[in-house]
Amino acid sequence: MDDVRPSGGAGALGLASLFPPGLQAIYGECRRLYPEQPNPLQVTAIVKYWLGGPDPLDYISMYRSVGSPAQNIQEHWHYISFGLSDLYGDNRVHEFTGQDGPSGFGFELTFRLKREAGETAPPTWPAELMQGLARYVFQSENTFCSGDHVSWHSPLDNSESRIQHMLLTEDPQLQPVQTPFGLLTFLQIVGVCTEELQAAQQWNGQGVLDLLRTVHVAGGPWLITDMRRGETIFEIDPHLQERVDKGIETDGSNLSGVSAKCAWEDLSRPPEDEEDSRSICVGSQPRRLSDKDTEQIREALRRGLEINNKPVLPPISGQRQSHDRPQSRKDSLESESSAAIVPHELVRTRQLESVHLQFNQESGTLIPLCLKGRLLHGRHFTYKSITGDTAITFVSTGVEGAFATEEHPYAAHGPWLQILLTEEFVERMLEDLEDLTAREVPKLPKEYSWPEKKLKISILPDSVFDSPLQ
Repeated sequence: MDDVRPSGGAGALGLASLFPPGLQAIYGECRRLYPEQPNPLQVTAIVKYWLGGPDPLDYISMYRSVGSPAQNIQEHWHYISFGLSDLYGDNRVHEFTGQDGPSGFGFELTFRLKREAGETAPPTWPAELMQGLARYVFQSENTFCSGDHVSWHSPLDNSESRIQHMLLTEDPQLQPVQTPFGLLTFLQIVGVCTEELQAAQQWNGQGVLDLLRTVHVAGGPWLITDMRRGETIFEIDPHLQERVDKGIETDGSNLSGVSAKCAWEDLSRPPEDEEDSRSICVGSQPRRLSDKDTEQIREALRRGLEINNKPVLPPISGQRQSHDRPQSRKDSLESESSAAIVPHELVRTRQLESVHLQFNQESGTLIPLCLKGRLLHGRHFTYKSITGDTAITFVSTGVEGAFATEEHPYAAHGPWLQILLTEEFVERMLEDLEDLTAREVPKLPKEYSWPEKKLKISILPDSVFDSPLQ
């Protein structure tokens, strides 16, 4: 991206007709909100993505918002992206499918950053942050929706800030836009602390966003990010933790899966029996997942794949559940956005007698969340390996579409393992795995075993997964 420079906006006289219709439609909504700023500062991709450049967003406009003094909403910088939606309609970036569907990926990103005293120009680091999220969307073809969270594990502005992760929600001012190339909405990035991200994982993003709106210094009604915020909402108001705890108990977790450093091994037969590819372990070369299995896991994770090259687990929530729909004890592994996906007929389901699960420390610490927030609420949870096709899905009794059953609780399709756990066994596992939720890091490797269930779980150092033995 080049330096910030003034750009002749779509409102410039005599130039409107030269602007692509999709771009002009977004500028129209921006002009409605900021009529006094027809030519905002922009960060522009030097080489456009459709010409081979690395940055998917053609432009990021930066506006100065006075907030709303009547609502005690502070002054801030408002960033708006151009490029996740279809700007051109000529298939150079997005396939044009008509006006009735989404425009491109169906959304653009926004970000509201508190304006510091004396600042006369907006910082440019949010533009690179937005480009990073856009690269993830373009490369994975996974889209975001309101309530999603992004685990970043680094201060968003590369400072010493506690704001190291993100939630996503509807922009409070920008309205959905019907362009000639489809509909788009505006999703706002909200910077959060680690403890707030964990609350979103354990409960749901929308619930935590609602709490942030009630705390002025943590965002307020418009969810303005303050990179200098030094306290979490739970430190500011300890009663908010009670609301999260009650929400988890009542609603469970909406996090359906994460990318992870993980592996599994079939202990039922010797590893040298390669005819059935029964040994799926670190360093092995398992069969690839079938297309249908891959799509089913992808829907379960949806936004659970890696978003950057940081050597850490980057869970992104996979929640598309309607908050108006009553929660059922019978969850489903089927896609919510397509017809039912059944296991591939040509992939034989293998029943396993004994399995060994392997996780790195970060993915291992999510096992209690998986058990308490998902399985005890009749749902499923998937770990997808970031180093291969291996996948592990935990399912509860009654989950539709599962090929693991109470009679055969361990079952596999190629490298995809499903483990069915009864409520009674889940309660016991939660007691045995209690130290995974402790503040003190357990000494690795750490092993948990349930011999009568023929199940073993190992928590291993990252180095085991980063440098597997061949």
